[in-house]
Amino acid sequence: MAGFIEGIDRGQTVLFPERLEDWIGEESIVRVVDLFVDELDLRGLGFERSAPARTGRPGYHPAVLLKLFIYGYLSRVPSSRRLEREAGRNVEAMWLTGRLVPDHKTIADFRRDNGPAIRKTCAQFVELCRRIGTLKGDSVAIDGSKFKAVNNRDRNFTKGKIASRLAHLEADVERYITEMVRIDRQEEGEARGEKVAHLGRRYGRIRQEIERLKAMDKALADAPDGQISLTDPDARAMATSARNSGMVGYNGQTAVDAETHLIVAHEVTNQGHDRDQLSPMAIAAKDALARDDLHVLADKGYFSGREILACHEADITVTVPRPETSGNRLKGMYVKADFAYEAGSDVYRCPAGEALSYRYTTEEDGLQLRRYWTSECQACPLRSGCTTGKERRITRWEHEHLIEASAARLQGPSEPMTVRRSTVEHPFGTIKSWMGATHFLTRGLRHVKTEMALNVLAYNIKRMISLIGIPSLMAAMQA
Repeated sequence: MAGFIEGIDRGQTVLFPERLEDWIGEESIVRVVDLFVDELDLRGLGFERSAPARTGRPGYHPAVLLKLFIYGYLSRVPSSRRLEREAGRNVEAMWLTGRLVPDHKTIADFRRDNGPAIRKTCAQFVELCRRIGTLKGDSVAIDGSKFKAVNNRDRNFTKGKIASRLAHLEADVERYITEMVRIDRQEEGEARGEKVAHLGRRYGRIRQEIERLKAMDKALADAPDGQISLTDPDARAMATSARNSGMVGYNGQTAVDAETHLIVAHEVTNQGHDRDQLSPMAIAAKDALARDDLHVLADKGYFSGREILACHEADITVTVPRPETSGNRLKGMYVKADFAYEAGSDVYRCPAGEALSYRYTTEEDGLQLRRYWTSECQACPLRSGCTTGKERRITRWEHEHLIEASAARLQGPSEPMTVRRSTVEHPFGTIKSWMGATHFLTRGLRHVKTEMALNVLAYNIKRMISLIGIPSLMAAMQA
């Protein structure tokens, strides 16, 4: 191969073998992983076997396995079997572990048994980012995204799915019976017997499936949320933004700093909606940032009066759009937003200029609601476009001013919803691209939370390297 760059002879021996240290550059990401783990108080974080056992065979130090896992998620190698292979052939992994090659079961057991400690490790890196001043957290954006579980849609059952499937199977039964009767009457010879036997076998399999589905339908009566997943019992069927689509999986929640795009808090739930997640995520972000106050951005899926109030009581300002729940606007009729509230006189001003006065207060679902209306509606020329009743009534929550303040911020020059979208959706896209089409590899909510923490930690490490570089990050760890 004259004229090309030539490699060394594979059979060449050297007098002084090269050191592993010589293969790792000064600004290699594995040096960040090594230093970060070495600076952790593993016993304080709760890692098992952080102290050597007095008797028995020595085990692997948790620092070795933690370094291997963090490196694996940084390198998009989350599988325990693939990590075992990498430890035996990858120079970076060899340097990181001291050429130890734990078997895949030891690696998988470490992730399974140390979930809470691994999640605390993720939080420790966020604390490091805050402590060195990179993460200020003046404003965070909260969002949720659906992640696939290790559970096929066909192995997730609801009342609706079972009813639909049973209807199709019953129709197949009728069709097979009709076909068997036709063959028995109209055909003769060996072909007739083979066809009848073949249809009989298919009929028997369908009857078995019907019985299985009926048993599953009875079991659903004891399921608290009306779902059963056979492969991963904690996974749930969830709707996605694509039309007529969905998946069986989990709902990943993140709170992302608007300035640095670092994930300051995260959670995984098996609820298919975000309505109950606003205050828990906002408070978790505030605690992680150690701030006295916080501004949170979220989309309309998080809108909830109770959640907004809970955030207000925790000194958190929320900017979240109110979803349009009335169909009147599509009919060309006035909606509540067309009625202006005048706080000084405690009245609503309708599009015709009339004042809707306060009438009484009632309680619904634990909320104090005030009712407003006027007796002038029947003579109003705009009545047909306003109400079909005797008068138009407006309901006001006792803390409605919090929602009105949020709506006012939405109209500000900072375009908060644009900021929210550009802040929080990118980390989700990045993490999902790393995870691949299958998303989670583990089963059960407890283990999925651990897997998500490792993904978030890997994302934050790469993000910090992008922001300040490896030398600055390592210097901050040692400060």
